[in-house]
Amino acid sequence: MHLKHSIAAAAIVTAAVPAGLLAAGAGASIADSAVGPLGGAAKAPTVALHKTSLGKVLAAGSSGRTLYLFTKDGKNSSNCTGQCAQIWPPLLVSGRPSAGSGVSGSKLGEIKRGSSHQVTYAGHPLYEFDSDSGPGQANGEGVGGFYVVSPSGHAIK
Repeated sequence: MHLKHSIAAAAIVTAAVPAGLLAAGAGASIADSAVGPLGGAAKAPTVALHKTSLGKVLAAGSSGRTLYLFTKDGKNSSNCTGQCAQIWPPLLVSGRPSAGSGVSGSKLGEIKRGSSHQVTYAGHPLYEFDSDSGPGQANGEGVGGFYVVSPSGHAIK
């Protein structure tokens, strides 16, 4: 199952983003495709650090699921929409996210995403990976331009 999603994610990200996902006017809106960890906007999730095989990385405090950045995003701008956002659900928030131990609160922010807000860290919109089923997993590392996020806000490659 993981391989199937990894291949699908790589195909969607590599083919769809350059082909025009930036012009999100066609098809589903960003709000239609963006879901939080429980299927809707989460209430002010704490962004925390969790241990993975790649070291300590950012994770959603409520679920412990690893968070990723997308190298094709702009600063405080998401380019993952439609099918991409189904495989890589954005971390949505209805209030200000809080920083757990080891996470810099000054690097946390939000961007408007439809009628919701997506959590950012050091200007990078944050995502979960649908094939990560629990804390400490990093199955999306390197898939289609997505990488886990270090406490400093950089991709761990």
